[in-house]
Amino acid sequence: MRERASPNHDARPAGEPLDILVLHYTGMQTGQAAIDRLCDPEARVSSHYVVEEDGTLWRLVPEAQRAWHAGISHWRGHETLNGRSIGIEIVNPGHEWGYRPFPPAQMAAVRDLCRGILSRHPIPPRNVVAHSDIAPDRKDDPGELFDWPWLAGQGVGLWPDFPPVPPAYRVDLAQLRADLAGFGYPVPPVAAGEAAFAALLRAFQRHWRPEAVTGAADAETAWRAAVLVRSVQSGG
Repeated sequence: MRERASPNHDARPAGEPLDILVLHYTGMQTGQAAIDRLCDPEARVSSHYVVEEDGTLWRLVPEAQRAWHAGISHWRGHETLNGRSIGIEIVNPGHEWGYRPFPPAQMAAVRDLCRGILSRHPIPPRNVVAHSDIAPDRKDDPGELFDWPWLAGQGVGLWPDFPPVPPAYRVDLAQLRADLAGFGYPVPPVAAGEAAFAALLRAFQRHWRPEAVTGAADAETAWRAAVLVRSVQSGG
């Protein structure tokens, strides 16, 4: 663990639990450029940790402090999540600069870092989230190449067994919206229009159906949302 103190943090709100872990990608051309920005007082952004592609770990903000990583965000009825979350930036150029798979050494370092965080804080599996999960209208990270199933198999986060879609399964949009909200997503009102709902579906798919990030409310997407809700209702 290397240390580089970022000035971009403040005190956590008194009495608020620390119960969310947010994974990001840096979305910049180099890891050094990302770290420099996260430590630039004029940028007013930060994270608790950065994980480089070779597995090098950086601590920028103590976990006891509120880092400025989530921005306008929503999860399970809570808003502005910086106060109740820990943020990890994972070095990757992102969709703008040449998005690529996350190397094994980097994923192993993410796993070990997350396990340590989870040992210190009561963060349930469904609260290990992507930045895109909590800000679906404006964020894509860490994206569809991030290996959520592997990470869950290593004890970090959630990945239930998704059985095949039943042959007679039909999409009920009202039920899909209810399932997404029941799991934790900030579902826009119907009046917000189809584009807003499609953005939410793309965020869901980046995490839970990465092979088809289309924004379409198809049967596989609706089925996976239903399975997720059942998995947490049964204690998964």
